[in-house]
Amino acid sequence: MSPLDMLADAVGPRNVLHEAQDLSPYAVDWRGAYRGQPVAVARPGSTAEVAEVVRRCGAMGLAIVPAGGRTGLAGGAVPAANGPPAVVLSLERLNRIRHVDARDFSLVAEAGCVVQTVQAAAAEAGRLFPIQWGAQGTAQIGGMLSTNAGGIRTLRWGNARELVLGLEVVLPDGRVLDDLRRVRKDNSGYALRHLFIGGEGTLGVITAAALRMVPALKRVESAFVAVPSPDAALSLFSRVMGSGAELIGFELCARFCMQMAAKHGVGLRMPLPLEAPWYVMVEIAAAHESVPLRDMLEEALGAALESGEASDAVIAESEAQRAMIWKIREDYPDCSRRDSPAVGTDTSVPVSAVPDFVNAAERALKARWPEGRMAAIGHAGDGNIHLSLHAPEGWAGDRAAWVAHAGEMEPLVNAIAVSLGGSFSAEHGIGQSKRHAMATHKNQVALDLMRTVKAAFDPDGRMNPGKVLP
Repeated sequence: MSPLDMLADAVGPRNVLHEAQDLSPYAVDWRGAYRGQPVAVARPGSTAEVAEVVRRCGAMGLAIVPAGGRTGLAGGAVPAANGPPAVVLSLERLNRIRHVDARDFSLVAEAGCVVQTVQAAAAEAGRLFPIQWGAQGTAQIGGMLSTNAGGIRTLRWGNARELVLGLEVVLPDGRVLDDLRRVRKDNSGYALRHLFIGGEGTLGVITAAALRMVPALKRVESAFVAVPSPDAALSLFSRVMGSGAELIGFELCARFCMQMAAKHGVGLRMPLPLEAPWYVMVEIAAAHESVPLRDMLEEALGAALESGEASDAVIAESEAQRAMIWKIREDYPDCSRRDSPAVGTDTSVPVSAVPDFVNAAERALKARWPEGRMAAIGHAGDGNIHLSLHAPEGWAGDRAAWVAHAGEMEPLVNAIAVSLGGSFSAEHGIGQSKRHAMATHKNQVALDLMRTVKAAFDPDGRMNPGKVLP
């Protein structure tokens, strides 16, 4: 029996893609930076079918590349170009919400559920699934967990890892680890789920997750604030944190980033004239109607304006205005790509080190590539600042040409972040793009332990080869 026939026997002929035009979306990453042709794409519709595909791929000596919404930024869901023959295992048909328990503040969702669908299921139960980022309308739960995704609310509720109570995982040998218990306390040995969260499919395939919900937000207030510097932004952060309000979003944006959003965004309206060098998006919330959020925010911003931490500020007067502030942030990545070629990073530092990080990086980039334009935007409230270096206006080449010219920008910025006690990968994962950084910056003992774990779970190296480990 041929490999295609064996896969078709497991999931049905309609759920095995093998024609070139059908494979092409699964053979390139979202940014177009990584390409790798799979032998086929299998689309199982149940955990049992996932397990059967994994077993049959093992028998045929085929590698497995799990894929979700394919919105990742590190090339993790695309076969490695120089890797072994691989089958892309798409979880898109595992898209059921299995259980919602409002009293328990939990739900169980399959890996192919779109994040926004999970948010809607929580809202229908009067609860909130709090993770939020721009790709939530396409990204799937399995990919979110495999990369331990973050977003704009990490400062309050943490990355994806903090929202997981249990997992169901198909192991490399086809066995199913059923650990979907929804308990908050379980000290019965190793917490195995944490090996798969952030594992990017290199140890097994997440098929379902028990997720934590939180109380729904009854009051939300947002503001768009002009600040003179990252240091002033950090002072504002401390002020809002100490206001008594629940701070759930604090984004730092350089003027250049806002200019790109204003130029290329569809239907975007800037809340303030873009005259300051930096801007902050602030959001506070409460689970009870009686909390005087508006007063708290006005008092904090008034004190910031008086002290010079801010030069101007506008508080959203309607839900439409509030949504516009965050639409600017969520649409920025697309606006950035439309503007000019760029080399990007995904670093984090301690929150207190954000100003030093931004200033050191700006000096280093200006010295090395004076013609480049630095963009800085990110989650200042959790220390995750995305720096990118854009080609100068009028750049004649394409992205590949700019990467060839300024590609050393990423390791330079990574080194600055690590020197300040930070990380070279904050929320996008390692995939293919950061394996070189793992080799350079990851603690050697940690790497040895990771390789030992990988060998124990996947001795044949069939699970998403060419990803994560250098």
